[in-house]
Amino acid sequence: MNTVFSGNAQAMSLVGFSTVTTITLLLCVMTGPDRDDLDEFYTGYGSLSPMRNGLAIAGDYISAATVLGTGGVIALFGYDGTVLALSTALSLMLLMFLLAEPLRNAGRFTMGDALTRRMPGRAVRIAACSVTLAALLPLMLVQLAGTGQLMAFILGFSGESLQTGCIIGVGALMISYAAIGGMKGTALIQILKIVMLLGSGLVVAVLILNRFDWDPGALFGAAAENSGVGSAFLSSGLQFSGGASPDLDMISSHLTIVLGGACLPHVTMRMYTASSARQVRRSMSWAVSSVALFVLVITVIGFGATALVGRAVIAQVDPRGNTAYLLGSQAAFGADVSAAETFLFTTVTTAVFLTLLASVAGMILACANSLAHDVFATRVHEMSPRREMALARISALAVGVVAILLATLVQHRSLQPLVTLSFCLGASAIAPALVYSLFWRRYTRAGLLSTLIGGSLAVLLLMPGTNLVSGSPVSAFPEADFNWFPFTTTGLLSIPLGFACGWLGTLASGRRKSEEQRHQYEAVEGWILAGAVRRND
Repeated sequence: MNTVFSGNAQAMSLVGFSTVTTITLLLCVMTGPDRDDLDEFYTGYGSLSPMRNGLAIAGDYISAATVLGTGGVIALFGYDGTVLALSTALSLMLLMFLLAEPLRNAGRFTMGDALTRRMPGRAVRIAACSVTLAALLPLMLVQLAGTGQLMAFILGFSGESLQTGCIIGVGALMISYAAIGGMKGTALIQILKIVMLLGSGLVVAVLILNRFDWDPGALFGAAAENSGVGSAFLSSGLQFSGGASPDLDMISSHLTIVLGGACLPHVTMRMYTASSARQVRRSMSWAVSSVALFVLVITVIGFGATALVGRAVIAQVDPRGNTAYLLGSQAAFGADVSAAETFLFTTVTTAVFLTLLASVAGMILACANSLAHDVFATRVHEMSPRREMALARISALAVGVVAILLATLVQHRSLQPLVTLSFCLGASAIAPALVYSLFWRRYTRAGLLSTLIGGSLAVLLLMPGTNLVSGSPVSAFPEADFNWFPFTTTGLLSIPLGFACGWLGTLASGRRKSEEQRHQYEAVEGWILAGAVRRND
């Protein structure tokens, strides 16, 4: 199997990248908010229909790490990868049924708004902003570093300076999306991204199934045969077979994804764009349906890549399998590729490129909103809307520049630990804080701060000891071995610690504080749980 793309495919991909860049930048300029309209910048006035808002939520949720990383896990580990993909869909369903409506009712612009609805205070806002930055910055680095690698793989260049140039150029473009377009502009980009990603993915999945006479059993059998591990490819445990406790490692990984994936701030901020509780329910229905469809698509493409290309070839091109989605798409068209098929493949590569652009733009916007609204605006008693929006745009520039600089430094390392770090922070700090804040009547400010700080510290202390950081050929530091926590994620220990810190912090606050918080919660309970009133302050 030839893993080098033809000259026509490379030329058309470059044209596709340039075209989508121009169109998306124009969309941001045309839909950008006025300079003194905070509601338009932060929420787009809730003007998106449930379908469009749902597609935007799905677009924010399906990052490039999901497309390339999950596709690679499916191609390399079969059954385990499919369960991983299903866990991502389950995470969004959990958000839909448990947190979406209370979040929309409690918050206004940021996660800090939702947490301070019943426990106001600058310390809570600063802690919420810190956790937002800590959770999203690693994901931004992965997407930006992946941009250079993707461009090099598709366009066929290998120079380090060219990859760095791609990271800087695309990073500047993403900053522009967030600063100019605001919530509405980035939402339109997310919608375009998810439509292109699902549309092109469905075409590739249909072509792959057609190669196997529409028999999924034949596809799975061919993938197992071409995997080099036989029936183990279709059984549980292959991904974690090298660890000390494979079963516990698998439980820890999936628990982290289910609890952390949909709680990340760039996803939850989309809840505030819905104009009513009914709207958020309908939006989440569209989002979950889109993600479920994507899970089916990426499963077919992942197994198709192994069946048509071979697990050994995929691992040789990239040991972590991040190119499996593109290799599977290329193989679906066969050896003799027509002009129409070249165009379709260009659509696939452009959709992946747009996924990189849109993902980081949404994360930069979430970080910038939190910095401007939760940290800077609270220092001034009454800050003008124009000044706060200017601060949000400056914050987008600052966050983007830091992300670009760090991405150029880590682009040649394994970036899987950074992806895992973000999900672990979401599951161990953000998820417990949101659940307790929205549903526990006696939860206190000390308990909230203990949850955010304690859960984050648990992850940051445990992560360096995992086998993703050292101790294996595909770890971030393969030449070293300081692996003392024999799991892929920290979730097995850090998630219970996050919840325990919140409980202990509340217990330490005393009965009087707990009773005060119970009365305060009862005063806003109707707003949070039923959306009876939505405060704008």
